[in-house]
Amino acid sequence: MESYLSNNFSNISTGVFSTPTKGKLNTPRTPKTPTTGDRFIPSRSSLDVNVSMYQMYKQEEEANIDTTPLKENYKATVADSIFNGKFKKARCLNFQAETNYKKDTSPIRLASQMKTHDSPIKSQTREIAPDPERVLDAPNLVEDYYLNLLDWSSQNILAIALDNSVYLWNANDSTTKHLLKLQETNPVTSVSYCKDGDYLAVGTSSAEVQIWNIEKSKMVRKMTGHAGRISSLTWNGNILTSGSRDSKILNHDVRLAKPIVSIFEGHNQEVCGLKWSPDGSYLASGGNDNLLMIWDSVGSSSSSEPVVKPLHKLEHHIAAVKALAWCPWQSGLLASGGGTADRTLRFWNVSASSTVCVNSIDTKSQVCAIQWSPQHRELVTSHGYSQNQLIVWKYPSLVKIAELKGHTSRVLHLGMSPDGKTVASAAGDDTLRFWKIFDEVAPKSPKNPIISGRT
Repeated sequence: MESYLSNNFSNISTGVFSTPTKGKLNTPRTPKTPTTGDRFIPSRSSLDVNVSMYQMYKQEEEANIDTTPLKENYKATVADSIFNGKFKKARCLNFQAETNYKKDTSPIRLASQMKTHDSPIKSQTREIAPDPERVLDAPNLVEDYYLNLLDWSSQNILAIALDNSVYLWNANDSTTKHLLKLQETNPVTSVSYCKDGDYLAVGTSSAEVQIWNIEKSKMVRKMTGHAGRISSLTWNGNILTSGSRDSKILNHDVRLAKPIVSIFEGHNQEVCGLKWSPDGSYLASGGNDNLLMIWDSVGSSSSSEPVVKPLHKLEHHIAAVKALAWCPWQSGLLASGGGTADRTLRFWNVSASSTVCVNSIDTKSQVCAIQWSPQHRELVTSHGYSQNQLIVWKYPSLVKIAELKGHTSRVLHLGMSPDGKTVASAAGDDTLRFWKIFDEVAPKSPKNPIISGRT
């Protein structure tokens, strides 16, 4: 008997259980099989506990046997199976004070609770204001995709080139200073601060590199060597690297009387993007030949002016590569963006032995500039045709956190404040806009070594 009940107990939820009463037995309702609906539910009346109990008690009643002990035994068996013999006291839901228990904070437990994908819901990250905090006029900004006309120093002074002049805007007191003015036929084509912000390198359309003392507003050095305009500049300690329309990259040691210490050759068109990695190990260069190249810093330290070939030559982009940025908190991680025909944002794991594209996304518009956040696992990109917007991305999921619109022309240049909170954007609409995008939340520890400092 107990075996029979045990075999049919698992199906107790298939029917409505009605306890037989003393005397006449209640005839159970036979479950109906639906004739219509979105799925087929078979009839299991032969396994129904109600039917089984009815048949069992009917046989006992016909034999004139008192079924009361059987009923009580059945109840006891069910109670013991479900509640371990505590049928009257047990409850499925018990409203009482929360039980104190020790939380499992082991690394394995915590890792299993972490989300594997970044959520695109803004409320889980933070609110980003859709409008700029400040808008400044930037008249006569040359609208040329291949130039680099904006930089923000570690001393919180922003430099912007407007035609043949360079202006300095001090973010500490909101004052503006006119640093220099060249001949009308010689517009400024690039600007770049050294690490401590004391000196500003200025590239010109006359193939000349000038170095200016910011505090004294005085030019301290002039260097030549290129045969075309200086489209890009970047510093690596005492080495100032320049890229030109003549397709060459020159490394200048500003301490030497003859500053050119090496020449990087590999591009065959204008070099419009240049960035040294934060630790100074690698140089990334992008050109109008659609090439992205990685160079070893060893080739920039010889006094014999050797011609150096690239460490890696990458041909993934199908348009000019101007937008370049090294990640400040993960060693060897480089972001690059392509022009109008490419529109792709790519991420590279750079090492001496290889450079691998680890991720990419089609941004749907020309990529003009990139800035990584030092506080968040995020980056911001600026774009040209056709939205002329800024996009904040989560990394590595590449989920869009925000799109910032307001410029009416290509957003050609980006600069970041030294505290990492504000991004400045300059566009062909002759405006300079300041966006409060990031805050001071400390970044999570990356798997790769963290590199501090800024080039």
